[in-house]
Amino acid sequence: MTVGFTVFDTAIGACGLAWRDDVVIGTSLPEGSAARTRAWLAQRFPDAVEGPPPALVQAAVDGIVALLAGERRDLAEVELDLAAVPEFNRRAYEVARTIPPGKTLTYGDIAHRLGMPGSAQAVGQAMGHNPFPIVVPCHRVLAAGGRDGGFSARGGVATKRRMLVIEGALADEPTLF
Repeated sequence: MTVGFTVFDTAIGACGLAWRDDVVIGTSLPEGSAARTRAWLAQRFPDAVEGPPPALVQAAVDGIVALLAGERRDLAEVELDLAAVPEFNRRAYEVARTIPPGKTLTYGDIAHRLGMPGSAQAVGQAMGHNPFPIVVPCHRVLAAGGRDGGFSARGGVATKRRMLVIEGALADEPTLF
């Protein structure tokens, strides 16, 4: 059983991905530098060795790079190891993976699709614990009324908004500074 990880450049910074055999076991949004992303992956996956990914995993890396470069890539075919993911979270991630690039849903929308209309807060918590950011596009899930909601990655909501602008789900808003 091969457990590895790789760090790769994207339009938003150095992202990372870990795998076991041909299955993705975790991803990382940029941690501020390639070295920090590498250290985060090494800590999270202590048995993993950095190296070139197998072909199926490299295809996932290529898809992430393309998506973050503005291509409308669907990463739904990327195989994920969901064995350690709680059942509710798994179901919420399955719904999130159906959101195409350039589109969004709210936490409440996902709760309704799960047949649990009162569980929007639980959906938000599930998205905050997403071990597969980008592949499970938690950045496409917004709070009620299209508000940003939270985002647990480095850079917080600014990173979420940047990803949504790249995908065309939000207009690029000029800043005052």
